[in-house]
Amino acid sequence: MMNNDPRLNFRPDGRTAVLHLRFDGLSRDIELALLDLGVAASDSSIRAAVARFVDVPAAELSGYVVERHENGNLTLRPEAVFG
Repeated sequence: MMNNDPRLNFRPDGRTAVLHLRFDGLSRDIELALLDLGVAASDSSIRAAVARFVDVPAAELSGYVVERHENGNLTLRPEAVFG
């Protein structure tokens, strides 16, 4: 998946559920429908679908955290390390 792929540059309109991805120093919004996921998908299913979508090994996202928002959107981000 190239950074200029329009599927990685979706502009949320408030009506479409999206996954906000923080990966490789970039932030992207991806329609959940493109990932063939619903908001009830398991964290591991979400990480696996995103890995396939951005064409990286699933292990590369294994430490990522899934956040579920009240509006149905999801965020997939690296685990925060403090201290």
